[in-house]
Amino acid sequence: MILYGIATCDTCRKAKKALEAAGHAVRFRDLRTEPLSAAEIAEFSEAFGEKLINRASTTWRGLEEAARGAPMADLLAAHPTVMKRPVIRGAVLTLGWDKAAQAAQGL
Repeated sequence: MILYGIATCDTCRKAKKALEAAGHAVRFRDLRTEPLSAAEIAEFSEAFGEKLINRASTTWRGLEEAARGAPMADLLAAHPTVMKRPVIRGAVLTLGWDKAAQAAQGL
């Protein structure tokens, strides 16, 4: 199981802790130190569409209007922390840490 996020994200830490407590072997992938590949961006974009961009994030609010209008793949490649977190590749591919994502990951 891979959890994609950033080390300072409270939601990512909660998700990792809960998954490990449930017996899952979780590999944490920090997007700041190991950004997504073009193939991963394409896969996540196809799976989640516009939901993949966290428009409430500090990163998003700090972007200029021109950067916000860039194609999603370019935006995520240039600013990986604008991605909604966590993305979890486990039993299924999930976005966020709501009740539906938790259930999909077997919690």
